[in-house]
Amino acid sequence: MNSQPPAPPPHPAEPVRRTGGRSARVCAAVHRAVTELIAENGAEQVTIPAVAARAGVNPTSVYRRWGDLNGLLADVASTRLAPDDPPPDTGTLRTDLLQWAERTRAAVTTPEARALLRHSIGQLTTCPGTTPRMAAREQQLATILTRAEDRGEPTPTLTQAVDHLMAPLYFRVILNLGPVDPADTRRLVDDLLHHHTGRCPT
Repeated sequence: MNSQPPAPPPHPAEPVRRTGGRSARVCAAVHRAVTELIAENGAEQVTIPAVAARAGVNPTSVYRRWGDLNGLLADVASTRLAPDDPPPDTGTLRTDLLQWAERTRAAVTTPEARALLRHSIGQLTTCPGTTPRMAAREQQLATILTRAEDRGEPTPTLTQAVDHLMAPLYFRVILNLGPVDPADTRRLVDDLLHHHTGRCPT
């Protein structure tokens, strides 16, 4: 009687890739250390050894993951400055723009956000192009305007919204032209709508 050849051993299971874990904890600690140091001393005074010491990690781990200080700051800026919520959808253009402008104002006027934003703008001299966080804010504006147009509301163009709402918010923060408060965002929204749609503030 012929015996059957032994069955091949089963293939080892593919290793399970874990999300989070130590790598995520290290990343969170380093990001937190960067934002704390920037808030205390400004981006110009941040060094990788100082970040590593604050985060409780070895400097070589930081270099291995982010390459250099500019790479680290760019990663932190992308995380801290990019919007993490969908654009407002309240049913009216003015309320959507008011909520968007207030969220943007609150996000970019913290000490660490201001420092990260200024550093990012400084990097454009060597790496020209729109920063991802600004592009994300602009995309949110485009979504708000498209929804309003679909509802039949008088709507400014995206260029007008960027020039007369988004740009002034960032400009005041980057150049440190004094505090930006909710009254400023309301004025910018109402000026945009009044001059480019003919709508009066309500």
